[in-house]
Amino acid sequence: MPEVIFNGPAGRLEGRYQPSKEKSAPIAIILHPHPQFGGTMNNQIVYQLFYMFQKRGFTTLRFNFRSIGRSQGEFDHGAGELSDAASALDWVQSLHPDSKSCWVAGYSFGAWIGMQLLMRRPEIEGFMSIAPQPNIYDFSFLAPCPSSGLIINGDSDKVAPEKDVIGLVDKLKTQKGILITHKTVPGANHFFNGQVETLMAECEDYLDRRLEGELVPEPAAKRIR
Repeated sequence: MPEVIFNGPAGRLEGRYQPSKEKSAPIAIILHPHPQFGGTMNNQIVYQLFYMFQKRGFTTLRFNFRSIGRSQGEFDHGAGELSDAASALDWVQSLHPDSKSCWVAGYSFGAWIGMQLLMRRPEIEGFMSIAPQPNIYDFSFLAPCPSSGLIINGDSDKVAPEKDVIGLVDKLKTQKGILITHKTVPGANHFFNGQVETLMAECEDYLDRRLEGELVPEPAAKRIR
């Protein structure tokens, strides 16, 4: 997959990019865990998500947030990293103007950034939030959450306890017009040690079902005049 360097708000950003053969193929952006706790675009889960979307014909990008690898800039506690993600999506869209839709998948810190990007970009029609941390990060900006998606966590996650994730899911499930799918990986910790295959099987199943037109809310019934 081609290594790419593109301009971000704080300097150059380093990524890995795989264009689809189809001009109008959807775009997938994959966002990595916390930059100050070892998170990079080469994280195993981030890599597997990239490959999953690529195999299904998406134009796919994963990249290093500012200050990681060859990406320039300093860690910015989320605000700058959100700007990085928006710049990354802009860059891919500039190369694929015929692509009308997009997915965002984020893991841990990347899940928080991905959900914020979702709020700002109406073309994002699906999301995957893996091991989000509502106990650490404020997700109240999801009011309302604009797209259907998957939230998945391990039930032995001590970094983001399951009760907090369930609280976030329950809040989002009250919204009309979207469908939140929640999955739990039994015995998995925050890093899915020994459970990455199970995690990816759940993500693949969700994506395949969405691509087949499932797991979206029923359209509202038209009123008979």
